[in-house]
Amino acid sequence: MSVEAGPGAPAVELRAGGVATVTAPDIESGEDAVRWAATHRDALRALVLEHGALLVRGLGLRDAETVSGVAARLTTLMVEREGFATRSRLPGGAYSSSEWASDMPMCMHHELSYARTFPATMMFACLAVAESGGEIELADAAVMAAELPAELVDGFARDGWWLSRNYHPETGQSWQDAFGTDDRDAVTAYCADNGIVHRWRDGQVLRTWQRRPVLLDHPVTGVRCWFNQIAFLNEWTMEEAIREYLVAEFGVDGLPFNTGRGTGQRLEASTVDALNTAYTRRAVRVQWQPGDLLVVDNVRTSHSRLPYTGRREVVVAMGDALDRAELDAGWQVKA
Repeated sequence: MSVEAGPGAPAVELRAGGVATVTAPDIESGEDAVRWAATHRDALRALVLEHGALLVRGLGLRDAETVSGVAARLTTLMVEREGFATRSRLPGGAYSSSEWASDMPMCMHHELSYARTFPATMMFACLAVAESGGEIELADAAVMAAELPAELVDGFARDGWWLSRNYHPETGQSWQDAFGTDDRDAVTAYCADNGIVHRWRDGQVLRTWQRRPVLLDHPVTGVRCWFNQIAFLNEWTMEEAIREYLVAEFGVDGLPFNTGRGTGQRLEASTVDALNTAYTRRAVRVQWQPGDLLVVDNVRTSHSRLPYTGRREVVVAMGDALDRAELDAGWQVKA
């Protein structure tokens, strides 16, 4: 079904169980794509707000520079801080997709939902599809907030959730990359400004701990969203063999990342399974093609990535930075 979004706006294609899609016509070059995005900026942003995500087809995106140009016309780009996986910074302000094992899924999450400053808008440009798998899936955070068991939501809403991280030199994101500096004093100042408890272990391993709310009211619509990364960054979402290796190597308190209840408790595997099952039940798979751009409302919509084989190339851009301190007086949840 095709729906006209408004005078001069691109026509929206809506398919049951699919993602709202618009097609850019007559795009022959990167300059055309950037120009078209600039012309239709307000209409496209309105569609993302309405549907939670929008697939833009026909842009013919082939390189990071063009993706950055299009993304900069649609949003105000931001720099990532506190990323949980390594990325490469690309020309124009975009990033490579996270370095994550291709045979492992990236579970549902909202980008940087644990940080004080996070993107309101995420953009994913498909430059090459995998031989199999690798699709992005989306889930409605407002539906999650409404459909999760009331006792689970109420408990987390009361206590919040915590994220602990250990930046080991041997595994995962380095603290230098995560914080964009190799100056320890700068890290100390950042942590103080962003409600993060931190300490140095053995002189080189940075350990951080932060507590955040699980729910966030959308800054434009006011709808209540289940906005967090409790399940994705939890020990029980890891594959068993990987978890056992990491625990043997670093101990439970030394895991690269883990989450729990805001009271300080670790989570039961059953709680994490319930969250991941709810996400799976509500997941909508994006059937995209090379050249497509997926624009996601990062508050309203969580995203994941399926395992894949073959070459997959996705360029990511983050935009419209939001500051928790300006959205919610209780952004630093107290135990």
